[in-house]
Amino acid sequence: SSLTSLASEVTRGVVENGRRYHSFGNAEYAFPNDDRELDRLDMQHAMQTLLLDNKLFWAPIGSDVQQVLDLGTGTGIWAIDFAEMFPQAEVIGTDLSAIQPSWVPPNCRFQIDDAEQDWTFKPAQFDYIHNRNFVCSIRDWPRLIRQSFSHVRPGGWVEWQEKHPLFLSDDDSLPADGALDTWGRTFFDAGVTFGTSPYSPQHLADQMREAGFVDVREHVLKLPVGPWPKDKRLKHVGMFEMVNMVEGVEALSMRLFTRALGWSPERVQLLLERVRKEAKDRKVHSYYHL
Repeated sequence: SSLTSLASEVTRGVVENGRRYHSFGNAEYAFPNDDRELDRLDMQHAMQTLLLDNKLFWAPIGSDVQQVLDLGTGTGIWAIDFAEMFPQAEVIGTDLSAIQPSWVPPNCRFQIDDAEQDWTFKPAQFDYIHNRNFVCSIRDWPRLIRQSFSHVRPGGWVEWQEKHPLFLSDDDSLPADGALDTWGRTFFDAGVTFGTSPYSPQHLADQMREAGFVDVREHVLKLPVGPWPKDKRLKHVGMFEMVNMVEGVEALSMRLFTRALGWSPERVQLLLERVRKEAKDRKVHSYYHL
């Protein structure tokens, strides 16, 4: 009965401004975990895989990989895809929210855990540690990186795929102080106040070297918003991200702006209406970095 009560509490979550958020542990995560958010996360997985040239990862891991950890696994879709690609590997996905499916490959399992707390895994246990999209999630990146260093085996790899959503354009088509520009700057201000700085991806390579990692490689990719690129693959990526900014931007904004900046939900929604309109404007050739 105690396990049932715990499972119910973790699954139930807390509702705030019409969205459901996780209720496990002491960490305060900025984004919801309701059904609308699960759809957005799966769409983002498809978009990001396409942006990475239809690859789940870029680290040069070998085909004999055995132990894999996916931090912040979300819906578990990356871990499931990886487990199917490498059936000999044991893939563990951890997250604050119990939102993963029960039907998974036999070599894949999920745990409810906070990546910023002390890990219970064995030292040097993993051949590969992975995360996608810890933006506005981590308060102490150097500590997380040190833990990753301690739990990856010598010769293993750790890979972060992180967004830096300050909007840019190369042809000055992005209006200065327009909706996307305003949202991006507000998102960064809110994230810093919330204690989860969105600027963190800029420092990960140096922090990994400081932790003892070698052969650190950093790739900075343009992530377009809208179907404006001429390249067919990037055009599809931009379509995905336009949908994210039209249908999913509330998930990225509501708790962060109301909690960190003291905005009213109504003020948030007014800005989001402008964001949706500008994101759909084909004359605006905006992007941000991954």
